[in-house]
Amino acid sequence: MPLTKEAKVEIFKEFGKNEKDTGSTQSQIAMLTKRIKELSDHCKQESKDHHSRRGLLKLVGQRRRLLRYLQGKDLNEYRALIEKLGIRR
Repeated sequence: MPLTKEAKVEIFKEFGKNEKDTGSTQSQIAMLTKRIKELSDHCKQESKDHHSRRGLLKLVGQRRRLLRYLQGKDLNEYRALIEKLGIRR
């Protein structure tokens, strides 16, 4: 289930430089985290939905790569983002 336009704008306002900042690493990680949380809840309810589980694993891998990139580029920003999103890492 895709995110609504309003939800995306809120995420971009909070984590990006402005609401049009869709390409920054922080806003992409925040968007993926929101989608991962929704898919995790779905997979808990629908345990036999293997297609959604595969999509969830792909999103987690993509987020992991972006986090690794951000960690190498700016460690302080990485730590702040992890704290703000509540991601265990």
